Amino acid sequence: MATVTSTKRTKLASSPKEKNEVQLVAHHLVSSTKGKQKAKQSMKLVSDTSHTSLPTSFKVIAGSYEKLLYGFDGSVSLDETNDGYKFELQPIFIFPAHASCIKAVAASPNGGKWLATGSADEVIKVWDLRRKKEIGGLMHHEGSITQLQFPSRSHLLSASEDGSLCLFHARDWVVLRTLKGHKGRVNSTAVHPSNKVALSVGKDNTLRMWDLMRGKGSASTKLGKEGEVVRWSTTGSSFVVQSQNTIDVFTVDMILRHTITHPSRIHTIRFSNRVNGSGELLLVGAEDKKLSIYDIPDDPEKMPTVIAEMIGHSNRVKAVEILPLALPQSTKANAPLSTIILCTVSSDGKIHVYDLASLPADQKAGTEALQISPVAEYDTKGTRLTCVTIADGEALERVKGVNRKRKRGDEDSEQEDEDEG
Repeated sequence: MATVTSTKRTKLASSPKEKNEVQLVAHHLVSSTKGKQKAKQSMKLVSDTSHTSLPTSFKVIAGSYEKLLYGFDGSVSLDETNDGYKFELQPIFIFPAHASCIKAVAASPNGGKWLATGSADEVIKVWDLRRKKEIGGLMHHEGSITQLQFPSRSHLLSASEDGSLCLFHARDWVVLRTLKGHKGRVNSTAVHPSNKVALSVGKDNTLRMWDLMRGKGSASTKLGKEGEVVRWSTTGSSFVVQSQNTIDVFTVDMILRHTITHPSRIHTIRFSNRVNGSGELLLVGAEDKKLSIYDIPDDPEKMPTVIAEMIGHSNRVKAVEILPLALPQSTKANAPLSTIILCTVSSDGKIHVYDLASLPADQKAGTEALQISPVAEYDTKGTRLTCVTIADGEALERVKGVNRKRKRGDEDSEQEDEDEG
């Protein structure tokens, strides 16, 4: 069972200048977060119909130590026999994508077509998912690629063992920013939901905050241990840093609030919203062969606790990703319009898909941890999987023909609008 330590609210900014920088950034982020929350509240009544912009299918892409890249078409259909939904994974490609092991994969969000893969061969390869074609390689780094992330359809952020982060423009693939500051390997990065700042942790035991608008560091602080994964919450009002089997929970202005001690060595963490009910969850994949689900209380002073476990793997869980998905129309009364799927990869060579709708709204702290089995899986027969991403498949709008073929000029103008935003 995980233990949670409530920590004195310790501020990590180590100098007056950094403290001022952090407070200034925190003020902007909190303002941005509040604005988004208000917008979400005003859109609440509309959200029931906004599922039409969600994908009705999905693609799963996974990388491995054996240099192999796996691609799958994922689908969901009505299962009238069991009065529910049927999820399936269909292989579409398996091939050696790099000269060395694949360490990171990322897909551009919101119907984007780009896939990026990073390897110990120091190359980031860019692929067109729609045409299943390699576009080229980005060779800006001088070390293994440790993480890739598309904060938006128009930008790619990379991290490397060379101690740097790079921000690329996802159209001409020009390097917009090179962020240097870490002494040694960068383990993980996280871009705030506002896309204004990013966090990074590395082998040098530091946590760094970057101003993406100005392309420079905002603050840095010593953690006293090597941060392995950093993640923002879905609202951007807090973040977590994982190291070994601990997770430190921070406020936006770098105040340490809680320390969670997980029962085993952690490999991956990810925030998600609930499907049933309201609230936020923290997904933790670890050496214990399962994905533990922590409930994040609305009151930030209260401690996160494990309320469910996603089971089925026979070895460590290496990575997890999520995707909101539109569900097929059902004749049942009050049938759900959408769900959130989770995809995990493990050293057992299996790829699992879970339906977060399996977690009831009343599953809260104090109840016995619910065990949830996968709704779909694929066995690679022993491949040591390292990373995974989920990309949008078809959206309802495209299925219905609303999103007709556009001229190249229309696509360019859409990209330019997004860049300005």
